Amino acid sequence: MLALRLTRAARLAVQLRRLLVAVASAGTGFLLLCALGHALSHPGTPGASALRLAWCAAPLAAAVQLAVAVARTDPGTRPRSGLSAIGLGPALLMAVSATTTALSGALGSVAALLVFLHLRGDLTGGPPLAGVATDALAAGQSLPAPAVLTLLALVPATASAAVAYTLRPRDPRPAASTAARGYGRFGAYGWGKARETFGAYGRFGARWTGERAARTAAPDQAGTGSPPAAEGTVLTRTDPPGPATSVSGGPLPATAAGLPTAVCGPGAASSGLPMGASGFATGGSGPASGAAGGPGERSPDGPAAGAPAPRPQNATVLPWGVTALAVGLAVEAYTGDAGTTPSAGVLIGWALTAVGLALAGPGLTQLCGRLLQAARPGALRLLAGRVLMEESQRVGRPLGVVAAVAAAAYVATTVYDSDGPAFGPLSTLGALLVAGCTLATLFTAAVEAKHARAGATDALLRLGAPPATLRAAAAVRAAALLALFGPLTLVVAVLAALPLSR
Repeated sequence: MLALRLTRAARLAVQLRRLLVAVASAGTGFLLLCALGHALSHPGTPGASALRLAWCAAPLAAAVQLAVAVARTDPGTRPRSGLSAIGLGPALLMAVSATTTALSGALGSVAALLVFLHLRGDLTGGPPLAGVATDALAAGQSLPAPAVLTLLALVPATASAAVAYTLRPRDPRPAASTAARGYGRFGAYGWGKARETFGAYGRFGARWTGERAARTAAPDQAGTGSPPAAEGTVLTRTDPPGPATSVSGGPLPATAAGLPTAVCGPGAASSGLPMGASGFATGGSGPASGAAGGPGERSPDGPAAGAPAPRPQNATVLPWGVTALAVGLAVEAYTGDAGTTPSAGVLIGWALTAVGLALAGPGLTQLCGRLLQAARPGALRLLAGRVLMEESQRVGRPLGVVAAVAAAAYVATTVYDSDGPAFGPLSTLGALLVAGCTLATLFTAAVEAKHARAGATDALLRLGAPPATLRAAAAVRAAALLALFGPLTLVVAVLAALPLSR
């Protein structure tokens, strides 16, 4: 019921994206039903029917990828603060997203069944429509209901499972380190939380013990009424003693003027430091962090004190992507034949090629961002490169899949020409489904990336950055990606077509 209410109350753009999922599900379900009809019409050639069914895996994968991208950009099921208090935690929101995706897929499957029955003439009671591949409709034969239900439920079930896996609740706590503990500075065992500069430990007055601090600070605390420092507390001296002034010329608080500050916990010692002060907490080993409100509050120049560090960009799958790409091209070269219908080996080869480009996409996008920032970049190239590096995980994989589909289209139009197999209406429908779903997934990922950097864009506009600069940075990013993935797509297409053109 909650999924239905959220679906009905969504905005127009969200409804259009869900409609795209329904259309993709309808097209894929229709192709699956046509494969079933071909098997019923040609019982003596099970191999050809199985090959038709295997080629339906390409539009199925494209439809599932589109469903996952649409679910990630759905604002109605995005986790927000305070929803867990009323029972809408991450697990329930994930279930709502999976249910919404299943509803969209089921709507498309029902539409595919109605169209298939109408083409067969079962709804009108007449003969099948002319101009349609009648061998794939199994006209005049009864359809097995279990097979029809299984094929029609394949797209909603797969898409819903993929959405549930992608949006599954993750533990926000950082993973425990499995590395062996080692010796750090003199007298300290284990890995420290922050690295220290050379000579920080032995600097005069850098660390005071709790007993000496209690004796020193007792006269001052008697006049101010503050509690004494606890035993074992590490005290720091942020700056040399002496008069200190703030940026505006006024006197600084006592904690920022060079007096020792007790550090009893994270985020509890630097409340008197101004933003951008050069003092260090915990013995000068790192910058003062936290705010007066304690852990969990957001400081003016950083994330929440208790929040885990953001995950670094993982570019280590780039070699695996290149390996899968090379294996896929090798499989296509050994199993491909331009004179006959594409075999199962060609399907496996293109699947490995698409997986390789999808795995290599984030690494290539991050490399593109790094190249934009090379050779003394200006503000425009620096902004475009940083955004590309940040969005490499979101945009890289859809870009790799689009490159694989473009390469396959090039091979199909150049190698499988008039001497090869004829592309019928079902093959055209499958090609349009794959191309449309991959392009829609790329545009949806771009929308998701735009929403993710909305805060940074607003901050740049408040700082006085002209909107033309932001548009120019977007144009530079698009041009850089086109300059990298365009030749890559052409090279992959030429290598895939080279064994077939002999």
